[in-house]
Amino acid sequence: MRHLQKGFTLIELMIVVAIIGILAAVAIPAYQDYIARSQVSEAVSLLGSGKTPLAEFFADKGTWPSNAAATDGGVMGNTAGRYTSAITITAGNNAATSIVLTAKMKDANINTNITGKTLTLHSPDGKNWVCSATTQAGTISPQFVPASCRP
Repeated sequence: MRHLQKGFTLIELMIVVAIIGILAAVAIPAYQDYIARSQVSEAVSLLGSGKTPLAEFFADKGTWPSNAAATDGGVMGNTAGRYTSAITITAGNNAATSIVLTAKMKDANINTNITGKTLTLHSPDGKNWVCSATTQAGTISPQFVPASCRP
C-alpha cells in the first residue's frame, strides 16, 4: 500500500511567511504616509471653504476680517476639525496687505509626521489663492500635502 504525502513542506511555509514579511515591511510605512495625507486633506478642505466667504467679505467691506471665526467680524463657520486644531488669520486686517490663513494640525492623536505643524493659504486680492507648505520648521512636509501646495 502506497502512502501519498499531502500538504505543504516546512520550507514552502517558511517561504510564504518570508514573502508576507517583506510585503508588510513595504506596506506599513506607505500606509502611514497615506494616513498623514488624508489627515492633511481635512486642513486643505477647511482652508478652501474660506475662500468664497473671505473674498465676499473683502469685496463688500474693502478690508480683510480680523479673525476667521464666525464671531467678531470673522466669516468662516468651521475653523477646526477632527485633525485640525484651528484656522487663524495671521495677516490681513486691511486692504493693503494680503490675507494669510494658517491651519494648525492637532498636537495629539494624529500621525506624528504632521503633529502640531501648519499649512497656509494666502491671497492678495481674494481672487487668486496660493496654498503653501514650505520646508521651514513647523510646516507640513511637502510629501503630505496635495500637489497644488507643494513648492
